[in-house]
Amino acid sequence: MRAIIKAAEWTLGPETAEGAPKAPMYEAECTSCGASSGATDEGSLPAEVWALKHTGANPQHRTYRAIITSFWRVSPAEGNPYREMEAR
Repeated sequence: MRAIIKAAEWTLGPETAEGAPKAPMYEAECTSCGASSGATDEGSLPAEVWALKHTGANPQHRTYRAIITSFWRVSPAEGNPYREMEAR
């Protein structure tokens, strides 16, 4: 069955599925050479330390892209017909 629901309420919140990261993931990327700290869900400190060490080893590399990734899920709110369908 296919239906088009023109007016339904939804909620947006953190992804809570099993295996989903519970905290944002942080990564630093050097804008001079593209090297990356790699993403981690252990807070921003590992990416910050990596950037400082990378500049220490490459004094002309001084700008970084901070990449912060979090995961969201959209769920049907109360009164949305999809909520009732998912409960079955």
